[in-house]
Amino acid sequence: MRAVLQLKYFFEKNGFHVSSRLADKLGMRVSDVRLFFIYISFVTAGLWFGVYLTLAFWIRLKDLVRAKRTSVFDL
Repeated sequence: MRAVLQLKYFFEKNGFHVSSRLADKLGMRVSDVRLFFIYISFVTAGLWFGVYLTLAFWIRLKDLVRAKRTSVFDL
């Protein structure tokens, strides 16, 4: 149990203090830096979902334009 608490304190001291260190270096408020990270995570997730929908639309459009014909008389 003591090892778990030491690991927890290590991460709290060194890992979870990133946004406040960055805010100090940039001369900003910590809440603004945290909000920036939250907003940028939603933007990047939404961006890849938009790319996925665009590619799906292009594939569907390609299938509609290039209809598979089984014989010459299907023209």
